[in-house]
Amino acid sequence: MIPKEVIDEIFATARIEEVIGEFVQLKKSGRNYKGLSPFVQEKTPSFSVSPSKQFYHCFGCGAHGSAISFLIDHDGLNFIDSVHELAKVVSLTVPDHVDEKPENRK
Repeated sequence: MIPKEVIDEIFATARIEEVIGEFVQLKKSGRNYKGLSPFVQEKTPSFSVSPSKQFYHCFGCGAHGSAISFLIDHDGLNFIDSVHELAKVVSLTVPDHVDEKPENRK
């Protein structure tokens, strides 16, 4: 299991526009970025990325979420693999395992 603190650090370090920008050509549009959706065929950009909210939304098909859910939806990764992939992008290391101390039992 990946510790919550590690996932929180990855989220805090990752910039969603840079992660998604590896797959989608994004252009600045006000405070957000826009591009052609990687999920549907379109000629007019309906894909929006909000750096301030760390969130993406496709107005064409309704797909939305965080950088991790983008990797899950776009690359077909599971949650654990997407966390590892996102950690690579932001140059962080995810521990292979966590030593859990059993609780003292009577």
